[in-house]
Amino acid sequence: MGYIKWGFLITVWLLFGAFLHYTLPQYDVVRIVNTYEERQELNDWTRMFWSTPDTQSTEQSNRDVQFIQAVRPDGSAIVYRNEDTGWNWPPYFKFDTANLYTEANDAISNKAAPEWVAVLHYGWRNEFLSAFPNAVGIKPVSGPDDKPLNWVSILILVLIAALFWAIYVRWRRFRRNRLDPMIDDVEDSLYAAGDAISERRSRLRRWFGGGNK
Repeated sequence: MGYIKWGFLITVWLLFGAFLHYTLPQYDVVRIVNTYEERQELNDWTRMFWSTPDTQSTEQSNRDVQFIQAVRPDGSAIVYRNEDTGWNWPPYFKFDTANLYTEANDAISNKAAPEWVAVLHYGWRNEFLSAFPNAVGIKPVSGPDDKPLNWVSILILVLIAALFWAIYVRWRRFRRNRLDPMIDDVEDSLYAAGDAISERRSRLRRWFGGGNK
């Protein structure tokens, strides 16, 4: 039972961690090399990795999506999608896809004269699932090592940690003041009942033993 309990707890925490890692904002310092628009099919389970900014898009099996191609300081490639989130989850309330597309085109540069930008995004890049992180904002930085402090994610994680700590402290207090005394009373009752049963069995054995003599 112990292995099942720990396996369940680890699975829950891994899923919660993956949810936070996908949803919380992250910064990438990159050099934008190109932008393009491509029609994407949305008729399978991978639709969950695409935004649903309006009612119409939820009924379509495909739609045109804007993409931003970039290169990290180490030379590895990264591709972002550029979609509005609207009022849906996650709550980034992004409505400026066209403006962001223009900013990305204006920031295109080459190796000879690189222009580094910090791309604020959420989501994952997975080639097998055709999943792309969604770019939320772009701002210029002084160089490849000038990564902005992600204070939003830090603040959210601190608040979540404080919430879990408050719940844990109150649970321990409730257990100490309410549950433990009840459990102790039940155990005492069981021990008393067990002692009474043992005494009756002893008397019964003595009675049968005396009868045989």
